[in-house]
Amino acid sequence: RYFLVGSNPAETKYRVLKIDRTEPKDLVVIDDKHVYTQQEVRELLGRLDLGNRTKIGQKGSSGLSRAVSAFGVVGFVRFLEGYYIVLITKRRKMADIGGHAIYKIEDTNMIYIPNDSVRVTHPDEARYLRIFQNVDLSSNFYFSYSYDLSHSLQYNLTVLRMPLETLKTETTQARQESFDIFEDEGLSTQGGSGVFGICSKPYEKYVWNGKLLEAVKNTVHRDWLLHIIHGFCGQSKLSIYGRPIYVTLIARRSSKFAGTRFLKRGANCEGDVANEVETEQILYDASVMSFSAGSYSSYVQVRGSVPLYWSQDISTMMPKPPITLDQADPFAHVAALHFDQMLQRFGSPIIILNLVKEREKRKHERILSEELVAAVMYLNQFLPPEHAIIYIPWDMAKYTKSKLCNVLDRLNVIAESVVKKTGFFVNRPDSYCSILRPDEKWNELGGYVVPTGRMQTGVLRTNCVDCLDRTNTAQFMVGKCALAYQLYSLGLIDKPNLQFDTDAVRLFEELYEDHGDTLSLQYGGSQLVHRVKTYRKIAPWTQHSKDIMQTLSRYYSNAFSDADRQESINLFLRVFKPTEGKPHLWELPTDFYLHHKNTLSLSQTRRSYTYWWTTGVLKHLPLPFDEVICAENRRKLTVKKFHKYEEEIDIHNEFFRPFELSSFDETFCLAMTNSTRDFMPKNVGIDPSPFTVRKPDETGKSVLGNKSNREEAVLQRKTAASAPPPPSEEAVSSSSEDDSGTDKEDEGTVSQRSTPVKVTDTGDNAKSTENVVQSTKDVYGVNLSDVPSEDDLTIYARFVQLGQSQHKPDKSSQQFCSKHHLDKVINLIPISSFSQDNIYEVQPPRADRKSIEIFHAHIQAGRGNMQPLGKDDFLMYREYIRNRYM
Repeated sequence: RYFLVGSNPAETKYRVLKIDRTEPKDLVVIDDKHVYTQQEVRELLGRLDLGNRTKIGQKGSSGLSRAVSAFGVVGFVRFLEGYYIVLITKRRKMADIGGHAIYKIEDTNMIYIPNDSVRVTHPDEARYLRIFQNVDLSSNFYFSYSYDLSHSLQYNLTVLRMPLETLKTETTQARQESFDIFEDEGLSTQGGSGVFGICSKPYEKYVWNGKLLEAVKNTVHRDWLLHIIHGFCGQSKLSIYGRPIYVTLIARRSSKFAGTRFLKRGANCEGDVANEVETEQILYDASVMSFSAGSYSSYVQVRGSVPLYWSQDISTMMPKPPITLDQADPFAHVAALHFDQMLQRFGSPIIILNLVKEREKRKHERILSEELVAAVMYLNQFLPPEHAIIYIPWDMAKYTKSKLCNVLDRLNVIAESVVKKTGFFVNRPDSYCSILRPDEKWNELGGYVVPTGRMQTGVLRTNCVDCLDRTNTAQFMVGKCALAYQLYSLGLIDKPNLQFDTDAVRLFEELYEDHGDTLSLQYGGSQLVHRVKTYRKIAPWTQHSKDIMQTLSRYYSNAFSDADRQESINLFLRVFKPTEGKPHLWELPTDFYLHHKNTLSLSQTRRSYTYWWTTGVLKHLPLPFDEVICAENRRKLTVKKFHKYEEEIDIHNEFFRPFELSSFDETFCLAMTNSTRDFMPKNVGIDPSPFTVRKPDETGKSVLGNKSNREEAVLQRKTAASAPPPPSEEAVSSSSEDDSGTDKEDEGTVSQRSTPVKVTDTGDNAKSTENVVQSTKDVYGVNLSDVPSEDDLTIYARFVQLGQSQHKPDKSSQQFCSKHHLDKVINLIPISSFSQDNIYEVQPPRADRKSIEIFHAHIQAGRGNMQPLGKDDFLMYREYIRNRYM
């Protein structure tokens, strides 16, 4: 037998699984459902060791020996012989959400379960094993012990806040339950010391080892079931004057209809599309970790192939094979299934941003646009108008080539309108300052407002043909717009607007580029070809050669290695299950029949062509059906009552791990990307705010070296999609051609291809300004870019006049404040309790006589003139001596 011993993080509670090794082809796993202490486990293993020795007192090969130490079970898999167990042997912490750690799998180990004595060998077993191991579990697979990665933060926290009354019926379940996902944030009972932990079923679409756990799902305790996701996870720290704000990006790749670029296009018969990835950006204030007390915000968007039956034939070896529509779908059956899934998970409105080409010499990408428009128009006929699918076509490639349009400016307009329609999730009500100083954009924001905060309703679905380069840039612009609203909702910025070339946006852009590269490697076989900098037209000239290499890498991967990768994915996800007497995986001419179930058996039920949504979905819109409290959703939840002092639900132990020896070098929160360390310039006198516009080549990673050039001239920059910086900050040109050709510019700005320009003027003002700049630069290390504007001077003059109108008027002030100057000045009346309170003088408060005497005695004592002690002082001193020494 194999004995699998699992413990909680503190190693105080244990569970044991017994795996039978005498069955050649069946899996027999026994869970005794008992929770052991450390002492009990040692005794159990000691007895097993003793009982399995061939002779009393013998040590060595017989008895009990440790096979492997692991961090979790990925699952159990069988090909043609017996079962294997897949274990996680190395992990690395990648992110932290509310004290819940998210780990990346670094290494795994496959162990064959049956004994050699009962093993029935098969010649093709080794080949299947090799194909299965082609899915590299050490690249971009993530798991968490205590946080559900398959669901969004909004879902997890909505379930957490579910009223206790609706769940009381669930607590009488006979099943024995233990350590729970949200037990540490559980719901207190009325007046008792109990805590309710709520755990929901994972969302199967984004779980990649669901089929591998199927064999043991109903026989073992749920603590053994570790659900892994595939995609991307990254986290960076945005430091706002020392306040830590964690920006997290989680991408979940769908395990349905999964595969590589040219081999998986469009959708299958169940409405699952190729390259479907749900991207969630989570922002929270890390100074308070708890989900119930902290400030958390998230925004979700989706990418995925066009939901039609279409494909590209790669046998021609062309870089861009022609697009063919495989099946006629006049009633948009497959699109209906896809959008029905989205309405259930995200609510309404569903917004489609279609970036494929509209105008082409030879009809290629436009085929998809025409079909998608027809499908959306057909489906919208039957939906209520307020919940209709919104379709936004925008030919991004055409606008990129055009000299007359700025791509990212136009994307920014689309992003604003999208975020206003969907809203975003935040778990705290609007701050009081946003009520006092309401922002126009904030008041127009959509979503669903609840007493505890806001909820995102609906989602943006972005697609091009591959859903890689153009899609990533569009998603970045929408994410940047949402990030501004998230920061504003947490009270961190005064307007929901972020500019390019600030530390915050640079940090966010780096996260999104890592995210885009990772997803592109998984689906297309190479990193991104076109990045955000490419569309801003500020990419360095060396980038072009890198782009060519990535294009070649993508072409090679698609032509030669994609078929093998597709076979591995099919075997890993158990889309194909090897069976004796049937063709092997490598003998199949195509995997079309594996992914389209309706080709093997006809469905007994026919869906309606007009009522194409699931029953009950429309009733709750715009809220997503999955987050509504109803009987069907309650069945997905498990509830267990705990004592509030139980060790397992202690978030302090979970996060700080006092039972482990830890060093600062290995502490995740210190090693993660930090805006102050990695992005803020190291110059003296720099504004430390991450929302200050910096020079394009001045970051913490590469500080601009040539200081003399910066002192000679005040530089102005005009980069695509970034607003001009405020006049008080240093600005620098990008010296690269702008995205657009005809941006309307204010008078006095630089030409389209901007070069360093020295700002000069005629007259005495210019000379005096230059002197001021020099002295200010010497003292503070900051250049003033221009003299104050007329508006600023007027405001300053009014401020001076306000001050002068407050103190006792003298002759000079009467001359200065002539009738002409005081036309627009308000004379304010002091409202202080002091009689002569103004900006120049304050009448001090009066002190009583005793206080004055004590103060004078204190002064005299300092000079050595001691006051004679009174009778009370002698008595007190005598009492002190008696108590102290006698």
